[in-house]
Amino acid sequence: MLFRRRKKASRAERLREFLWPRKGLTRPARYLAKRIIRLSASPHAVAAGVAAGVFSAFTPLLGFHVILALVLSYLMAGNLLAAALATTVANPLTIPLIALATFRAGETLLGIQAAEAITTHDLLHRLEHLQFSELWQPVLKPMLAGAGVLGLLAAVIAYGVTRLAVQSFKARRRARLALRAGLAPTALSSGDLSP
Repeated sequence: MLFRRRKKASRAERLREFLWPRKGLTRPARYLAKRIIRLSASPHAVAAGVAAGVFSAFTPLLGFHVILALVLSYLMAGNLLAAALATTVANPLTIPLIALATFRAGETLLGIQAAEAITTHDLLHRLEHLQFSELWQPVLKPMLAGAGVLGLLAAVIAYGVTRLAVQSFKARRRARLALRAGLAPTALSSGDLSP
């Protein structure tokens, strides 16, 4: 292979690389953000796609995040690729936090009292026996209610941040291309260039 190591890594080195990669833990997130910003769609389309993906990541519908994001993005005239990529907000590191936040927010919204709340033992028993009818009221209903509020809030923030980032990236790119082409800086400020 072309990029194979000359000296085979030991078990300790492979374990260290698995737990803490040489390039850092944030590299995949930075790559994903750059990939989304560089999409060739309009700033609204990219931002709407990201918002749809972030909203769907907050729902407890594990396994259906991408499908829900694509449907929502299509309805909002968003970019489908941006929607699919943004669903990675729900990953193995963030799903427990998102699930707990949506569950607690849902309990608060629905006014579930401590006496009506489900205990951990009851929850594990119901999950073990996969009794959907018994999971709906104490678990899924509060999670969906909480996901509606927290997901909408996160989607609005994601839309605004993504739209500003895409507009800024495209403006810098137009300026760079104009500078290469030898256009005067006044042409840039008057808005004569098209994206």
